[in-house]
Amino acid sequence: MGHHLLHLDISLTEKIVRTIAVYLALAVLIRLAGKRDLAQLNSFDLVVMLLLSNVVQNAVIGPDNSLLGGLAGAAVLVAINALVVRASAASPPLARIFEGSETVLVDDGHYDDRALRREGVRRADLEAGLRRQGAGDVSEVQRATLGTGGAVVVTLKPEAAAATKADVAAIAAALNRLEQKLK
Repeated sequence: MGHHLLHLDISLTEKIVRTIAVYLALAVLIRLAGKRDLAQLNSFDLVVMLLLSNVVQNAVIGPDNSLLGGLAGAAVLVAINALVVRASAASPPLARIFEGSETVLVDDGHYDDRALRREGVRRADLEAGLRRQGAGDVSEVQRATLGTGGAVVVTLKPEAAAATKADVAAIAAALNRLEQKLK
């Protein structure tokens, strides 16, 4: 039994090459699938992700079912991901290659329907995101973008934005000045 746990049926070099190749191929496929899939997995997306992991399993491990082979594959996956994440953080051009760039979905209160179609975002989903970030409707939005990780980021028009502490302090100061003048 111990022999099957620790004996690699393929070379460690082949295991590393297989794992890196599958990682890079999946990174490209997920990048091509769009940003929406990263942040807003619906039930269909989840099914695809689960099946995808099963489909590529043999590509990573090959004919090797050993414990050592599985741990080696897992270690390579974690290591290559850490390298890609750190390299992307250090290099904006590399980050654009791996993550893309943000996409403007709403500009000055108007939807960009072409961008919505390109990113696979339904208006109803975007409207829900706008409401979660304080917009009553699209007319209150200065700009809404789909970030590289799939999150919707909303900037409200100044007249639609909630009052800040600084706004309240300015009003209080103005009222105090008015009270002083009236005395």
